[in-house]
Amino acid sequence: MSETQASIGYGSVVEMADVATPTVRTYIGEVKSITPPSDSTDTPDGTHMQSPNKTREFVEGLTDPGEFSFETNLVVGSASDRYLMVAKGKKKIVTQTFPSGHQLIFTGIRSGYEKAVPLDDVMTATVTMKVSGEPVLTEPTAPRNLVAPTIQGVAAVGSPLTVEPGVWAGAMDITYQWQADGSDIVGATGPSFVPAVGNVGAVITCELTGANDDFDTTVATAGTTAVVA
Repeated sequence: MSETQASIGYGSVVEMADVATPTVRTYIGEVKSITPPSDSTDTPDGTHMQSPNKTREFVEGLTDPGEFSFETNLVVGSASDRYLMVAKGKKKIVTQTFPSGHQLIFTGIRSGYEKAVPLDDVMTATVTMKVSGEPVLTEPTAPRNLVAPTIQGVAAVGSPLTVEPGVWAGAMDITYQWQADGSDIVGATGPSFVPAVGNVGAVITCELTGANDDFDTTVATAGTTAVVA
């Protein structure tokens, strides 16, 4: 019996673009759940007076591509909140990227932006879009770094540095390589690094590589630290 190939949706990303500039995408932050388009096809009744065995006959009709929706944490006044507010009634090119690198791309019109502000729970917002035309599912694409990684901590001997990976689309795995003055530090391949005496006077950075089952060549570099003291 073969092992399951099931996976969780963690790492999925939603982006939107204007129809006039489809490659200029805006990343929608804090997405919690996604409901992809679900189509339905009409079945018009084609029954006539001589239909065999007095049985109704149906023909293929038009397909309605349905709706696309997602829920976000509501961060009032954030770039995503303002973008979604002004997208009211506008046609957008939507790209949903799965962790595998597959992309679901379609045209949609923002038909709803419902916010919830509970007394004792996280504020959320639900976005609904009416899909126009048939969505396209691509083959796996290379990982993309949407929000650059950053290094946190003080550049000093014995003081831990950590790297926040930022936001990636289509990356099932991220690997790390710390560098001093642009050269790899042997063995420093985790999300944190503690400078040693040999690093005094050097600037530290970290190179991250995003990978999925088909690609592992997308590299993003975190900004450099101050000179290690």
